[in-house]
Amino acid sequence: MFRNFPAFLGLLALAGCSQLPPQAPATPAPTAACPAAQTCPACPVCPTVEPPKPAEKPIQAADWNDLPGWSADDPSAAFTAFVASCRSLERQAHWKPVCASARAQTDTTTGALRAWFESTFQPWALVNPDGSRQGLITGYYEPILKGSRQRSKTYPNPVFGPPEDMIVVELAELYPELKHLRLRGRIEGRKLVPYYSRAEWGPQESKRSPEALLWIDDAIDLFFMQIQGSGQIQLADGSRVRLNYADQNGHPYRAIGRWLVERGEMKADQASMQNIKAWAKANPSRMTEMLNANPSLVFFRELPVEGSGPQGAMGLPLTPERSLAVDPRHVPLGAPIWLATTRPNTEQALTRLMVGQDTGGAIRGVVRADFYWGSGPEAGSLAGRMRQQGRLWVLLPRGYQPGTP
Repeated sequence: MFRNFPAFLGLLALAGCSQLPPQAPATPAPTAACPAAQTCPACPVCPTVEPPKPAEKPIQAADWNDLPGWSADDPSAAFTAFVASCRSLERQAHWKPVCASARAQTDTTTGALRAWFESTFQPWALVNPDGSRQGLITGYYEPILKGSRQRSKTYPNPVFGPPEDMIVVELAELYPELKHLRLRGRIEGRKLVPYYSRAEWGPQESKRSPEALLWIDDAIDLFFMQIQGSGQIQLADGSRVRLNYADQNGHPYRAIGRWLVERGEMKADQASMQNIKAWAKANPSRMTEMLNANPSLVFFRELPVEGSGPQGAMGLPLTPERSLAVDPRHVPLGAPIWLATTRPNTEQALTRLMVGQDTGGAIRGVVRADFYWGSGPEAGSLAGRMRQQGRLWVLLPRGYQPGTP
């Protein structure tokens, strides 16, 4: 609220307010009577001013009994995903013994693994700055698109890797507190200016066409692949390749669903991926306008189709229905996370052990996550309809205090 509270009190005093928080007593001013011919002005009525409340701690100690559905989940798939995450986690001192214990765990029955998690970890509830514990849980997936190595009338939409003229500045090298932030730009004269937005990139595509990785048949499918961060491309000969997130143009993500709602094209509860695609097909002349409402642009790299899923932010294959995208400013990548939410467009509980293995441009906040459903149309149907409220608990090694190195 008010960063300079004493100065704010001074402003109220100048306005004639008397209902201020207790301060040191002041010497009363002499009372002056109004002339008989004049009416004394009324004193202003001022609201009681309360000091701003401090923000809640983003992580608070919890008990295993606080986790709804904990005793009913089979943690096997999440345990396997966690062991894979140890390739990165074990570089940190407080995770190293936990990872060693996980690799030494020979009994992988449901009960034994649940007991291992309970003896090894302490659950911590994630809490928003305003003290609320509910947040937005969305879904994502790996689409399967049709594409070609050559441009044609059937495949007119190019997919690009990171452009050679895009400069990436790691801010952490100058400001360690900004370790999760980067700048992307390009050189114009002697200045570093923002890189091309989506709308500005459009005219660039024709002259950069020799640099395209692949060509896709449908522009709206390509757009949603950028939002998902990865996709499989089925070529004419029946083979497939995987395109995985490589970089981004530095512009903030803007939801085109919100753009449609603000213009009265659909209601907020209708802004699913499926309905947005239907709107685009019904309004082809406005599709570019809609897509350009999101200035963010994703660049890809080509990978073979292997493993359980595309690579997440940790460079590891994602596990369907067990990997979460989280905000790494609040949740350490690779940590187990208990999720309590509901299935897409239902009140049916969805409670299970997950692993935070990915990030996303739209995943910002303490209680905020993106649920990876897997590959293909069925996963896409679930992901496109998922916009639920939920709670999160991160599991950290016993004895470790959050905020310490």
